[in-house]
Amino acid sequence: MSESREFCPRCGAGLSERPEPRPGEPRDPDRVLCDDCYFEEFDLVDAPDRIEIRVCAQCGAVHRGNRWVDVGADDYVDVAVDVVSEALSVHVDADAVDWEVAPEQVDATTIKMHCRFSGLVRGTSVVEDVLVPVKISRETCQRCGRIAGGSYAAIVQIRADERDPSDDELAEAERIAREYVDAREADGDREAFITEAKETEDGLNVRLSTTKLGKAVSDRIVRQLGGSYESYETLVTEDSDGNEVYRVTYAVRLPRYRPGEVIDPEDDDGPVLVRSVRGNLKGTRLATGEPYEASFEDENAPEARRLGTREDADETTLVTVEDENAVQVLDPETYESKTIARPDYLDPDADAVPVLKSRAGLHVLPDEAGRKREDDDA
Repeated sequence: MSESREFCPRCGAGLSERPEPRPGEPRDPDRVLCDDCYFEEFDLVDAPDRIEIRVCAQCGAVHRGNRWVDVGADDYVDVAVDVVSEALSVHVDADAVDWEVAPEQVDATTIKMHCRFSGLVRGTSVVEDVLVPVKISRETCQRCGRIAGGSYAAIVQIRADERDPSDDELAEAERIAREYVDAREADGDREAFITEAKETEDGLNVRLSTTKLGKAVSDRIVRQLGGSYESYETLVTEDSDGNEVYRVTYAVRLPRYRPGEVIDPEDDDGPVLVRSVRGNLKGTRLATGEPYEASFEDENAPEARRLGTREDADETTLVTVEDENAVQVLDPETYESKTIARPDYLDPDADAVPVLKSRAGLHVLPDEAGRKREDDDA
C-alpha cells in the first residue's frame, strides 16, 4: 500500500493510503492514527467487570430483561454462557471474528468465564483473552412469591346435585385441573398455577391464579364429568391505581346420577343402568336392554329412586331361558329360583349372570364385556 501525504498526529509516522468511507458512513476518528498507535489502545472486546444472574431459589427461573423466564436447567453454566455472550461487544472494525469460552465452576454461586476472541483488524490478526466472573444470585420470583403467599383469583368448587361427589369424581376433577394447568405452564404461561386443591365435607375446592384458568378448568370438568357451572364475582380489594379487584367463584354442579348407578325413573318402565351423564343422561333399561335418555324437560336429571350400583351386583346361576322375555335365575340371597325379565343383552348360553336385587326386584345387569361397550359409547 503506497504512502499518503498524511502523518500520524501522535507519533508523526507517515500513513498508508486508506480507502475513504462510503457516502453516509461515519468517519472513524481513529483513522488518522498509524497502526502502532491505533493498536496501543485497541480493545477487541468490551466486557463487563462482573455479571450477576438472578435465579429463583424455588422454581429455578432466571430473570432476563424485565421478566422471569423458565430455562429448565440443572445447572446455570449454559445460562451464564448465553448471558455473557449477550453482554460482550466486539469492536466494529473487527472482521472474521471467532470466539470460544471455557467456563470454570468455582462454587455453587460463582462461575468464571474464560473467553478468547480472535479477528482481523486493519488486515492484522488480533487475539484477546477476557475473564468475566459470573455471580449466581438466588431470590424468589414473583410467581413463587404469589404461590407462597396463597394468592389466587379464582376458586372452582366441585359439588354434586342432591348427593356428595364420589372419591373417584373428586380425584378425576383434580386431575383435570392439574393436567390443564401443567399444560399451560409447559407452554410458557408463568401466570398459571394452582394455589391449593382441598377436599371439603361436600366436595373439592381448587384455587387458581387467574379467572381465565378457573373458567377453562370448569369447562373441562363439565365436559368430561357432565353437569354445569355458574360463576359469581366477589370484590376483595382495590389495586394501587384504585381499580377494583374481584375474585370469581365457579360453582361446578356434577350430575345427580353417576355412570354405573341403577335408578328407577318415575315413568313405570322399570330400572335403568346409567351409562353416561355428559349432556343428557343416557342409560340402558334393565328389563329390556333398550336405550334410555332423559328428556329435555327433565333437565338431564329425571326424578328417580336410587336402587344401587353395578358394584352392588352379585354373580348368580342362570337356571334356564324360559322364552324371549323371561329367564330363571337363583336369588343370590335365598337361592330360590326366580323368573325375571330377559333383557336383550343377556347371553342365553351363559352359566352365570350378574344380578342386582333391590326394592324394584331382581334384574340382570350387562356383563363386563357389555360394560366395556357402554363405556366406549359414553
